[in-house]
Amino acid sequence: MTTNNQPIMGKNQLIKSVFIALLIGTVVLLTAVLPAEYNIDPIGAGKLFGFSKLHKDNVSTETEQANNQTVKIDVKKLKLKHVGSPADVIKPTEANNPAPTEQFPEQYDTVKVVVPANKGIEYKFKTLKYASVKYEWATDKDKTVFIDFHGEVKQENPPKNVFYESYTVAYSNNMAGTLTAPFEGKHGWYFRNYYNEDITVTIVLKGQYKLFNK
Repeated sequence: MTTNNQPIMGKNQLIKSVFIALLIGTVVLLTAVLPAEYNIDPIGAGKLFGFSKLHKDNVSTETEQANNQTVKIDVKKLKLKHVGSPADVIKPTEANNPAPTEQFPEQYDTVKVVVPANKGIEYKFKTLKYASVKYEWATDKDKTVFIDFHGEVKQENPPKNVFYESYTVAYSNNMAGTLTAPFEGKHGWYFRNYYNEDITVTIVLKGQYKLFNK
């Protein structure tokens, strides 16, 4: 015959154990869970023991994940028919004007362009025909943008549908090269931002050109 010597918990002890468990759970909820998860600190213990900082870390992580969103790029959309003006926009005769005997004086500039979230913006400079301009640009945070590097012929009376010639169309976060202007006019970039935050593009120019704000 086997005798079971394990103590049997009485009713009062059971109620006492449940009460203690509830008390401990309430303390953990007030001091740790609410401050850390919901930034609610009714008794100030979350701040005292440092649990409130965990909520800030969570918010920072969520913000970082939002800023690091992945933008899906469909390179199949890059087709020759989308490069430059449509076929029905005729290249102006001014593009055939001879080059000048003297170019603009060489200069050097660094320009910052803010491209708003989910929007596009243009930045251009002006040159004479056959001017040489070295350029490089890069986005902050290595964000990829759509770019159309193109030029518009200078015309005395430009039409509503202005002719433009694309030099480079791509998705990138940086680029460098040299432009030999095929005609006198405006040259520069159309930047398109597909992110939910602004992107700053830093452009460095050196050569025979003029900025429109100088």
